[in-house]
Amino acid sequence: MENFTNSELEDLLNDTESDRVERKRSFSRDTSKKARQAVCAFANDLPNHNQPGVLFVGAKDNGSPSGEPISDELLRSLADMKTDGNILPLPALSVEKRFLNGAEMAVVTVMPSDMPPVKYGGRIWIRTGPRRSIANAQEERILNEKRRTRNLPFDISIIPTSTVSDLSKTIFENEYLPAAFAEDVLKNNGRTYEEQLTSCKFTASPTDATPTLLGLLSIGKTPQDFLPGAYIQFLRIDGMELYDPVIDEEDIRGALVETLRRTEEKLKAHNRIAVDIASAPVHIEGSPFPHVALQQILYNAVLHRTYENTRAPVRVYWFNDRIEINSPGGPYGNVTPENFGNPGVTDYRNPDICEVLKTFGFVQTFGRGIAITRMAMKRNGNPEPEFEVNRSSVVCILRGKT
Repeated sequence: MENFTNSELEDLLNDTESDRVERKRSFSRDTSKKARQAVCAFANDLPNHNQPGVLFVGAKDNGSPSGEPISDELLRSLADMKTDGNILPLPALSVEKRFLNGAEMAVVTVMPSDMPPVKYGGRIWIRTGPRRSIANAQEERILNEKRRTRNLPFDISIIPTSTVSDLSKTIFENEYLPAAFAEDVLKNNGRTYEEQLTSCKFTASPTDATPTLLGLLSIGKTPQDFLPGAYIQFLRIDGMELYDPVIDEEDIRGALVETLRRTEEKLKAHNRIAVDIASAPVHIEGSPFPHVALQQILYNAVLHRTYENTRAPVRVYWFNDRIEINSPGGPYGNVTPENFGNPGVTDYRNPDICEVLKTFGFVQTFGRGIAITRMAMKRNGNPEPEFEVNRSSVVCILRGKT
């Protein structure tokens, strides 16, 4: 992330508003939407500056201070734009307090995305000069072409042995598109089916309709034909060890939505309600495990696993005293075995799968799954979740109530 000097920031602040600079007097409810539009447009970098865009909060249109107090709460609200899931793919940005033009201001620095087009609120926002607008079909094609020239993550690499016929047009048009794009954008859409697939990163290009890994996982008819490890293995074991009797087992296959929904149904079926009539005058119901904790760990296992060079599935093994969820692939990027699970420490091996899970409604915000799990386990009376982290896998152990 580029770190501007105060002098460089003041030059940008005092210059005319351009496609790299936007100023906001405050970060109220109304301006927060426009601020997110600006972040989305800076990330798309349609003019191809390959330089960060800067949003100043606490500045008037002429660059002079507006007098807005730059509190810790304001800085946290600005930082939430990175992980609240409203801007997808997740933007790379930094937030800091600086003393500029004689007063404190909040400075949001946004890096150009390697994976355009970036959307906010189901719309692709761009800037040309000081004008902020929604991308038209030609501008969207430019952004798609920019993506193809970058060093891309594995989750949008193409699968050469597959064809566009391996993708479900029905799921794409009836489920994914309405969830991914605003109604007015779809209503005015003049893009071909091939262009729409490419815009969603499901195929290589409108002229090369070879599906990507993301496309097969998201809307593939039988993705395991090409990604043999992309399934969830569920076992319910009547005992404490793997050699004990298995009372329920299933290899859960299909696209992401199908595998997650069916796995959740399995978890709900086995997470039977216990009724306590002895310790209180009224019946008290409680599950052996909080369902939200099972959800968060399952989603994280699918989201953060490696799909490259492995046939290993996500494994969900339910023993009498615990549940073990094993995700292939160790920690990634900024995350290490030493800092795994620490607040604020996160990175994404599969950033585009993040977008799909958010679009389909499985994820609301990012980077908080472990914290939510810990809180849910504590409230339900379960022990703290345990994590076994190494270079080849991450195993989460959720233990039953003692």
